[in-house]
Amino acid sequence: MMISPICFFIFSLVLSSSYAAVQDFCVADYTALQGPAGYSCKDPAKVTVDDFVYSGLRVPGNTSNIHKFGFVPAVVAQFPGLNGLGVSVARTDLGVGGVIPFHTHRGATEVLIVAEGSSVLAGFIDSNNKVYLKTLNKGDSMIFPRGLFHFAVNQGDTPVLMYASLSSENPGLDVLETSLFKNDLSTDLISKTTLLDKSQIRKLKRLLGGTN
Repeated sequence: MMISPICFFIFSLVLSSSYAAVQDFCVADYTALQGPAGYSCKDPAKVTVDDFVYSGLRVPGNTSNIHKFGFVPAVVAQFPGLNGLGVSVARTDLGVGGVIPFHTHRGATEVLIVAEGSSVLAGFIDSNNKVYLKTLNKGDSMIFPRGLFHFAVNQGDTPVLMYASLSSENPGLDVLETSLFKNDLSTDLISKTTLLDKSQIRKLKRLLGGTN
């Protein structure tokens, strides 16, 4: 017996609804202990509309650093209403010549949107070492697939404002250069595992605050 497309659609909706959450939301309870699965749910009776509103992205990120790069996250640690929803946002400011260094997130896909500025060279590298590059202008957006290293450079003559949406409420931010050089991992070991020159490694450690 054949099932009509309409019946199949209705059946699919019923099936999917059986796996839906048993509650509308799980606002993060910052007063409870945080476990491996994340924050516990706040008592619904204590939830207010303010738990679902975040105004921190109004404030520009601090670009007074070596990369002229400011980053303002709106993840579950700052925005309790995101808890359990698998999404977060962030603001990125780039001064003239500013750089977002190579970085990745914990399994999260990112959509980057250029809100102000132009000539942003953005890209990522896939697992076959293929490079995907594009110059973005105001109103453009680009996707960085989950787990892949990506970056952006302000090639224009004006500051840049960008917003990012990520497919995790707690995506993390793992920057390649700080992972390598802002720690106490020995210069000798870094040299052996990366083939970098020891003098350059020591220079980067001094610059970024690493030791050994």
